[in-house]
Amino acid sequence: VQLAESGGGLVQAGGSLRLSCAAAQRSKDDYSMGWFRQAPGKEREFVAGITPLGGATFYADSVKGRFTISRDNAKNTVYLQVDILKPEDTANYYCAARVGGYVSRTPDDYAYWGQGTQVIVSS
Repeated sequence: VQLAESGGGLVQAGGSLRLSCAAAQRSKDDYSMGWFRQAPGKEREFVAGITPLGGATFYADSVKGRFTISRDNAKNTVYLQVDILKPEDTANYYCAARVGGYVSRTPDDYAYWGQGTQVIVSS
């Protein structure tokens, strides 16, 4: 599975972005998807995840109420709407896919990764 993120950029605190993750395959129905982020000098951390048909979503406590994950399987795309951005949200954001319905918060459980998209939030 090839994944490609887009939508990152420079935004002021309080602003919003919509990140996209497009998969180069016919269907992602059998894949759980996750968004992770990694700031300089820090470990990669789970941000949000969604089950294969979008029936359940999961979030890190730090982004609950501000970020929304969704997917459009007809377009083979997963989205992360990021609102009320804070400087501490600055990081490279990655989408990842794993086979099956379990949404893991552990990066090592995901076999497929995109190249990342950078989000910079200025104060």
